[in-house]
Amino acid sequence: MANSYISLYIHIIFSTKERQAMITPDLQNRLWAYIGGIARENHMKALSIGGMQDHVHVLLSLPSTLPVAKAVQLIKGGSSKWVHDTFVGLGKFAWQEGYGAFSVNVSLLEDTIRYIEGQGEHHKRKTFQEEYIEFLRRNGIDYDERYVWG
Repeated sequence: MANSYISLYIHIIFSTKERQAMITPDLQNRLWAYIGGIARENHMKALSIGGMQDHVHVLLSLPSTLPVAKAVQLIKGGSSKWVHDTFVGLGKFAWQEGYGAFSVNVSLLEDTIRYIEGQGEHHKRKTFQEEYIEFLRRNGIDYDERYVWG
C-alpha cells in the first residue's frame, strides 16, 4: 500500500491526584479547551472532553505516529503545567499517575460523546470509582482493586 490509513479512537480517563475535587467550575471549561489545544498541536483530534471535579474523560482520534502513552503524557503534562502557570492558587494541582485508555469502535463514537457530555447527570447515580471499575470490567481488563487507586 502506498499510504497508511488509521481509524484509532481512544477514550482516556484520568483523575486528579488522590481524586481531589480540584477542577472547579471556573477551571473546568478553560481546562477542557486547553486539553483540546494540546491535542490539536500534537496532531490528535479531541472529539469530546468532559468530566467532574476529580477526573477527566477525553475521546481522541490518534495519528499513526503517536502511541497512546505519549498522547496521555502530552495531555497530562501540558495541562498540569498550564494549571500551575495560570492558576496560582492551585499550586497543589496534580494528576494521578495512572490512566485508563479504552478503544472505541467508530460505530460507538456518538454514544461515547453523549456519555462524556453527560458526566454531571451520570455521577448523580455513580461514583468515579464505580464508573472506573465498570470500565475495567466491561473492557475485560484484569485488575487487583488494591492497586487501582494508588
